[in-house]
Amino acid sequence: MSESLLGALWSLLAGFQALGPGQAVMILAGGLLIYLGVAKGYEPLLLLPIGFGAILTNLPLTGLMEPGGLLRFFYDHGVLTEVFPCLIFVGIGAMTDFGPLLHRPSILLLGAAGQFGIFLTLLMALALGFTQLEAVAVGIIGACDGPTAIYVTSKYAPHLLGPVSVAAYSYMSLVPLVQPPIMRALTTRRERAIVMKTSRQAVSRPVRVLFPIVVTVVTCLIAPKGAPLMGMIMLGNLLRESGVVGRLAASAENEIPNVVTLLLGISIGATMQAGQFLRPATLLVLGLGLLAIILDTVMGLLFGKLMCLLSRGAINPLIGAAGISAYPMAARVAQVEGMKHNKRNYLLMHAMGANTGGQIGSVMAAGIMLSLLEGLGLGR
Repeated sequence: MSESLLGALWSLLAGFQALGPGQAVMILAGGLLIYLGVAKGYEPLLLLPIGFGAILTNLPLTGLMEPGGLLRFFYDHGVLTEVFPCLIFVGIGAMTDFGPLLHRPSILLLGAAGQFGIFLTLLMALALGFTQLEAVAVGIIGACDGPTAIYVTSKYAPHLLGPVSVAAYSYMSLVPLVQPPIMRALTTRRERAIVMKTSRQAVSRPVRVLFPIVVTVVTCLIAPKGAPLMGMIMLGNLLRESGVVGRLAASAENEIPNVVTLLLGISIGATMQAGQFLRPATLLVLGLGLLAIILDTVMGLLFGKLMCLLSRGAINPLIGAAGISAYPMAARVAQVEGMKHNKRNYLLMHAMGANTGGQIGSVMAAGIMLSLLEGLGLGR
């Protein structure tokens, strides 16, 4: 066999030669994310494209994340411009029913309490040496809201987008494992067995239509920098509740989020390059993100206990755990935990109210932090 032929054959193995140990680790990590999505059912809509994107970006010599590369194009034009997260929020709004929240508006306070972990984690991140912008990105993981975390991180700490995004979506999928032990530790058997009264009165259509408009105006006046997120989620809800744009509402609920979720997932995975991801800071981000979810759950439950006390036992404090933005997973966890202690305990509608309040709360928390950063001269 001639040397030229051997050289040609050897060149075909250039990718194997260029494959470093860090890239191999990240390819395995991408495979693990795919496994969790396929075999365990943990957020498969995101973990599959994220995992595959992580594999693609760590294959040497492909140039996919180089200037002009396919993944770089998706990332630059969809993530850095914040287009993908905002389009996802249109879909979330179109899929969200704020009716349970409108039945008992006081439950909105649980959505606010469920955001305290964001600010507590932000302070801890600062204490551990993260910059102000990095600490905001790390703290926002506590929103348990992937699009919000991506929006904030891509804006102020894009070098942390990989670990922050993976943490946000991974912990969203782990809510059924993380929350129940905390719920049992902070509530009594009597509290968990409380049956909440369900209103049979329907929320009128004018109220449903006015709600997203009023929320947009009020929240954006308070925190203008949250307008892209709040505006898009409420636009999607307005399409849903108006009842006159069925085609737009259907597209906002299905086609648009399906396509954008695919492109967003691949783009997030593309940020998981070995050189940027395999750092000590990544472990800190993952650890602080988990702490943020735990603190959100704790604060939501404690506020739920306070509301239970003030209402003389009319409110089951378990719904406080649904004050995070993991919609509708956190609400289902509250329902399951309540049913374990009282078979007549139907908490889902009330927990959904707290859960939708958590969605509004997470966007408001992000908007407040972005506005504060702008006021401090750190925004862009």
